Amino acid sequence: MKIGLRILLGYFLILGLAAWFVLNVFVEEVKPGVRATLEDTLVDTAQLLAQLVAEDVRAGDLPHAAILSRMQNYARRSVDVKISGVRKASLDYRITITDTHGIVVFDSENQDVGKDYSRWNDVYLTLQGKYGARSTRTDPLDEKSTVMHVAAPIMDAGHIIGVLTVSKAMSTITPFIERSQRKILRHSAWLLLGSLMIGIGFSLWLNHSLRKLQAYASAVENGEKVALPELGNHEIGKLGRALESMRNKLEGKQYVEQLMHTLAHELKSPIAAIQGSAELLTEEMPGADRQKFLSNIIEQNQRQKQLIDKLLALIKIEKQQTLEHVETLDVAALFTQVAADAATALAAKSLQLNLNAAQMTVQGDALLLRQAIGNLLDNAIAFAPPASALTLDASKCDGMIHLRLSDNGPGIPDYAMPRIFERFYSLARPAAAKSTGLGLPFVHEVALLHGGSVTVSNRAEGGVRACLSLPA
Repeated sequence: MKIGLRILLGYFLILGLAAWFVLNVFVEEVKPGVRATLEDTLVDTAQLLAQLVAEDVRAGDLPHAAILSRMQNYARRSVDVKISGVRKASLDYRITITDTHGIVVFDSENQDVGKDYSRWNDVYLTLQGKYGARSTRTDPLDEKSTVMHVAAPIMDAGHIIGVLTVSKAMSTITPFIERSQRKILRHSAWLLLGSLMIGIGFSLWLNHSLRKLQAYASAVENGEKVALPELGNHEIGKLGRALESMRNKLEGKQYVEQLMHTLAHELKSPIAAIQGSAELLTEEMPGADRQKFLSNIIEQNQRQKQLIDKLLALIKIEKQQTLEHVETLDVAALFTQVAADAATALAAKSLQLNLNAAQMTVQGDALLLRQAIGNLLDNAIAFAPPASALTLDASKCDGMIHLRLSDNGPGIPDYAMPRIFERFYSLARPAAAKSTGLGLPFVHEVALLHGGSVTVSNRAEGGVRACLSLPA
């Protein structure tokens, strides 16, 4: 599982647990909050009504008490109002009055007059001078049938002469509770969705940055020419730049060690030849021999210079990760320039160079491509039989432009084929000094810089074909 997906799942799991916990708290607290509000209202109402009926209770003539008659008339009234989107069609208070023994002497609904309420907490506690309230289910199996009862003492000269209880069914406030819960759940769902979208966006951004960094690391591992992608100034960008710096240091150290080893090995032979010729020149010898040894010193010195020059060019391009100068190049014009550069060498062996590049262009560095094709042509000239023909042509296939150079030489031995792109590796040339072995490695680096490749293979009809493939 990808790290971005793991982070997203972890984030959503934590978010889901937090949301579940918070929602449970909110939803579960709505009902107690509304109940507490209802109870507070019932307390105020009971105390007010207890004060209003105190004189009639003290007189003991409750059936003819005007206020109690009005309370019964209240219970029979109907209303039609809308409160916060919830329709209310009835008045829901029930009022009962008990005497000092807990016997019901008044009931606004005329149901329980004469019954003993002395054991109910609202009456029992109030008669003892305490706060009396209770919640009782009319159906023991149905929580929605709960009715809240709040009592207040009826006082006379500091003595309790009765208890007035105001009750209201919880089912009358259930629509308000459910409406509040629905609103909380709806807004929470939108919050969760928004948080999820933020999490997905963050995960995609993280995945995108990590994929770029991973692609860069894979390209470096495969030895490809690649520059560090733009990763920004955040932690991933800093990590990428640290990896780039580490890569440069490690590659630089390894490169220098390898380079010094191979350079010392390659220079050992010309230095030994120069030293041997110089020692012999200190002795007396015929003029012809002296001239031969002097020519050998000059030739070996030229070989060293050529080796160092080509090595410096190769080092520069090997350390280069991207092209510095990119332009649209006409392939036919590029071939013409390469042919002009090699005109002297071609004439020296009476070689004919056939060019074939129908109107075709390529994006790249003109100087590097000219040098790369020139190196391929130098190799072909060195191994081609005198008075033979070379062919330099171009074609387009599968989104790539293929620049091919063919000769009629002896071909490449099987044992040498795997090593032709190794630095300093070269084959003996007919009637010519051994090359530096840096030409094909240079072509290989140029191909990588252009996002292409180079291949060298033997032709079935004889000779060698080198193909430089570049993106069209």
